[in-house]
Amino acid sequence: MSENIHPIFDQLVTKKERELFLGQKANVFWFTGLSGSGKSTIAKGVERALFTKGFFAQVIDGDNLRTGLCNNLSFTMEDRAENIRRVAELAKLYNSSGIITLCSFISPTIDIRERAKNIIGTKSFNEVFINTPIEVCESRDVKGLYKKARAGEIKGFTGIDSPYEAPISPSIEILTAQQTIEESIQEVYNFIIQESKID
Repeated sequence: MSENIHPIFDQLVTKKERELFLGQKANVFWFTGLSGSGKSTIAKGVERALFTKGFFAQVIDGDNLRTGLCNNLSFTMEDRAENIRRVAELAKLYNSSGIITLCSFISPTIDIRERAKNIIGTKSFNEVFINTPIEVCESRDVKGLYKKARAGEIKGFTGIDSPYEAPISPSIEILTAQQTIEESIQEVYNFIIQESKID
């Protein structure tokens, strides 16, 4: 760290004070899974459900961030790692502000997600594995990306010519091929509620 930088984190309103003010326990819920698995759809639904019940939650979505904070990054593995680093730093700030943070990112490798956890902090990091088989994701292909990847129009597409490493022991695993989107949202919501109430 430069000798000219003097952080004042320890002088600010504390995370605990903010949690008491908001009436909730701040945590980061990291949604990972293939493109088309349902990450963003579930995260949006959970955010709305939490908001309706009086909780302060915020979704950080991959496509949203690539229109602003990360719009200078490509999809090489190096730039994906930098993308996740930036996301994790943002989520860490939200977490310290007492916010229930829902991060929706493919984050394809165990190493990349481990780096995010190390930045955010192990105690606040919850891995939400949206486990959807690639054939189901490809049949949905809501953005038309699998079709382009199969045609060679997109290189380095996760699940086609770039690897996806599934979590080994996620905090919660959602099997979207076996239940409705509403059931998936409810399952994640119930888990987050358990983790977000102040003792």
